[in-house]
Amino acid sequence: MDIVRGAQRGERESLTWIYNAYHRRIYNLCYRMIHDGADAEDLTHDVFVQVFRRVETFRGDSAFATWLHRLAVNIVLMELRSRKSKRNQLTPIETKKEDEEESYEQFGFEDGRLRASLDRVMLEGALRDLPPGYRLVFLLHDVHGYEHQEIAEILCCSVGNCKSQLHKARMKLRRLMEKDTHSKGVSASVAA
Repeated sequence: MDIVRGAQRGERESLTWIYNAYHRRIYNLCYRMIHDGADAEDLTHDVFVQVFRRVETFRGDSAFATWLHRLAVNIVLMELRSRKSKRNQLTPIETKKEDEEESYEQFGFEDGRLRASLDRVMLEGALRDLPPGYRLVFLLHDVHGYEHQEIAEILCCSVGNCKSQLHKARMKLRRLMEKDTHSKGVSASVAA
């Protein structure tokens, strides 16, 4: 909390400490939401610019990491809304001359967004099926970007136990997803 108070007073060391302590975690969060490394870097930069501008608004009602996480999520969501808005703007329709033989429409192409959505649904289902301990360690490490030492401190366990739980969680998650993929493939072939 002394670091945050120092940052609120504009102390360079405190601001540097906050950046060094959280930039990797914020980058991982941005990357998971935006799926592009360069954009995640830019958004991470934007998040810390806002942190340094708005750190005085942190009241201490929650943990600083929670406040920072929420700020980052809001910035990424604003960026996604902005992109969606730009995509949905009306553009002039190109007219095709009758003597042109090429078609402007393509049918039957794979929709990457749909595939990603299906994969996400499968992953969320598999995560729900994980035992609570496995799920918690997996989410803290692979989703939220915590280090093993941090997770061990949060859960009051050893670093080795944390690593073991994470390994078991990943293996079980892989089996659950393979099982789900196999059962969906079998049911799809039966329906055909």
